[in-house]
Amino acid sequence: MATSETAKRVAVAAVGIPVAVGAVVAGGWTLATLLALASVLAALEFHRLAAAKGVHSLAIPSALAAAGFVAVAAYAPAAGPGHPARAALVVLLVLGSVAGAIWARGVQGQPVLAISATVFGALYTGGLLAFGVYLRHLPGVVDRWHGTALVFAPVLLTWTNDSCAYFVGRAFGRRKLVPKVSPGKTVEGTLGALAGTIVVAVAYTWVLGRFPTYRLGFVEAAAFGALVSVAAVVGDLAESLLKRDAGVKDSGTLLPGHGGALDRFDSLFFTLPLAYYFFRYAVGAP
Repeated sequence: MATSETAKRVAVAAVGIPVAVGAVVAGGWTLATLLALASVLAALEFHRLAAAKGVHSLAIPSALAAAGFVAVAAYAPAAGPGHPARAALVVLLVLGSVAGAIWARGVQGQPVLAISATVFGALYTGGLLAFGVYLRHLPGVVDRWHGTALVFAPVLLTWTNDSCAYFVGRAFGRRKLVPKVSPGKTVEGTLGALAGTIVVAVAYTWVLGRFPTYRLGFVEAAAFGALVSVAAVVGDLAESLLKRDAGVKDSGTLLPGHGGALDRFDSLFFTLPLAYYFFRYAVGAP
């Protein structure tokens, strides 16, 4: 990697990490505002990928709906994704997409693809990133540091998985994992990432053990680490599939040296919901 590229990555991280940490600690509408912005940017990038394939989706309504999913989460975070407002937003998204396709696309505008991309773009971005708010405010969370520790469980493990896959893959990678989707990923790197993520998950039990709820035993932590590792890989491959289909290297140029919002959140789209359901139902608050 060129020195200038590395400098760009470090500069973006130096600004982005403190902002992200502060938003997670604050929680509520502060965290929701940051995630809603990320959702809008990611949704717009998704629709640019769709446009590259000739799909004329309804980008702006979809991006607004993506932000709406995060806003619904902030409105009633403890209720989780089962809150009626979330279901109502899904219904409005579908109905609005159909109505928009009638008036703005018509028969010649590939309405089936337009509607599908519009709905999926909002659910894939805002619908999944909203779980960051749900996780931060799980029932039984005792204070802001407890909620922060829960959010950073999947975030830290996702970063660990990506880092281990990169370094192990570079050192020992020989066999390609899914070369037609992501030529850089190797079986050896993926297995190394799995092992590293499990180790860090087990070590993270010390952090969660400082709080009265949502503690993990070693076996639970190992299972959680394994699940996050698999979900992170699938999330990364899913976005790689979309980019390869659209014929682009990065989803955007929002973050110098890092690509776009989709590039940064691809794994978290999968690991945040996984973490929510794991802590909420597999572990639970005693």
